[in-house]
Formats: sequence, structure tokens, C-alpha cells
Amino acid sequence: MINIFKIVSLLEGVSYLLLLFIATPIKYLQGNPEYVKMLGMPHGLLFVAYIIIAIMLKFELNWGGKTFGIVCLLSILPFGTFFVGKYLKE
Repeated sequence: MINIFKIVSLLEGVSYLLLLFIATPIKYLQGNPEYVKMLGMPHGLLFVAYIIIAIMLKFELNWGGKTFGIVCLLSILPFGTFFVGKYLKE
């Protein structure tokens, strides 16, 4: 489960950065919302998968509220999901 979470967290982080730093500026600077539409759905699905797997790992690894809160907070910070491995112990 941890390896799946690492992969999902990496993909979620990349999709968030693409959406935030490429698709959104193109939408507002060039008036082209296609990239937001194209990247928004995969990012949303990866975000939901990240949160669901984090909840599952909370119970599997007996995370405290602080650790779980930090892992969830990292999901909304740019580049945050790239550092989630710090909180994962196999």
C-alpha cells in the first residue's frame, strides 16, 4: 500500500504543478481553458485517490492526528506531495 501511495502522491504532485503553473496561466493569459479542462479531471481523481489511500494508511500504520494532518496538508501545498515519503514507514 505504501508503494502505491508513493506513486499516487508523485502523480498527484505533478498533475497539481501542471495545473497550477501551466494550465491556469494559459487559461487566464491566453483565454484558452482547454488545458484546465484536460488536466483538471485527472488531478481531481488523483487527489481523491491520495486522500483515500492516506485514510487507509492512517489506520494501517496507526498514524496519529498530527501525522495524518501533515500528510493531508501536503496534498494542497505546491510541491508538498513530493515530501510525503518522510511520513511513510514500511
